[in-house]
Amino acid sequence: MNPKNIYRNPDLAKRITRKIQDITPKDKTIKICHVCGTHEWTITHYGIRSLLPKNIDVIAGPGCPVCIVPASEIDEAVELATRGVTITCFGDVLRVPGSKLSLLNAKAKGADVRIVYSVNDALKMAKKEPKKEFAFFAVGFETTAPSSAVEISQTPPDNLCFLISHRVIPPAMDLLAKIEDLSLDAFIAPGHVSTIIGLRPYEVFPQKYGLPTVVAGFEPLDVLFAIYMILKQLCENKPRLENEYTRAVHRDGNPKARKLISQVFEVKDGKWRGLGTIPSSKLTLKRQYTTFDAKQKYDIEVGEGIDNQPGCKCHLVVIGKIKPDECPLFMKTCTPHHPVGACMVSREGTCSVWAKTIVNTP
Repeated sequence: MNPKNIYRNPDLAKRITRKIQDITPKDKTIKICHVCGTHEWTITHYGIRSLLPKNIDVIAGPGCPVCIVPASEIDEAVELATRGVTITCFGDVLRVPGSKLSLLNAKAKGADVRIVYSVNDALKMAKKEPKKEFAFFAVGFETTAPSSAVEISQTPPDNLCFLISHRVIPPAMDLLAKIEDLSLDAFIAPGHVSTIIGLRPYEVFPQKYGLPTVVAGFEPLDVLFAIYMILKQLCENKPRLENEYTRAVHRDGNPKARKLISQVFEVKDGKWRGLGTIPSSKLTLKRQYTTFDAKQKYDIEVGEGIDNQPGCKCHLVVIGKIKPDECPLFMKTCTPHHPVGACMVSREGTCSVWAKTIVNTP
């Protein structure tokens, strides 16, 4: 059997599902929050929620890095583009709404906005066109921050700068744990991020908040087994940190990547779309690298920004307070082809996942 198919084996899924049914307390609702767009895709695509007891509620937290970029930072990228700077970014950033325009809107108005697949692509463009000014819009969590750090630490050409929009996940999880009316019982921690940061940053959740926390992989059986591990902890009343994704995640993560991040970036308070300002959650360039900071180089000031358009409930979807189909705009005025809110833009956005899987929109 193909090793990958083991994690999609229907017989094993049935066995784990039966174990989940047997161990689930019947007298209360159990709310489990994941913080990963790929987890949401797996859970939704494979119908995992339909396999669980009705009193288990698996909600999606702020696990999509594109969805939580505040409008003010999109506005900064648009402002740079309108000044003649060539903006390079990942494709799913292109349609994220700013206060008035997205980068796609700016491109339609004549700005030079280019899709790249890595920061190295932006570097190659800058070297190939030395008379043009380039900026790489660096969006992502700890998973993509090391690649930005590599290029910055190796002194890129003078015509390439960086608009940094990297965030770190554990502070957002900490905020969710403190929201009383969210009433979380456990976390499924993101596998991709954990390959970089390891396990230690999650220890606070079982220790301080009494929330079982399990790092999980991305196959259906990974998620099902993580849910079973959480339920076992709840039944034993022994919250702890566990690693289901042992084939990829190690306790100390990736030390080289973490060293690169700490060499180039420092952590400061940062705004998240839908969550407000979260302490110690945004990566910013250290003083010795600020010559590559696009905001400083071009003296960009755009103001507070407008994160949500009237009627849009992305700010509630992104923290799991409502499901996408509870937003009045979902699949009406807000669709994958015409997104109103950021959660409908990226393939990892909860609304987009629901639209393309449950509603079956191409």
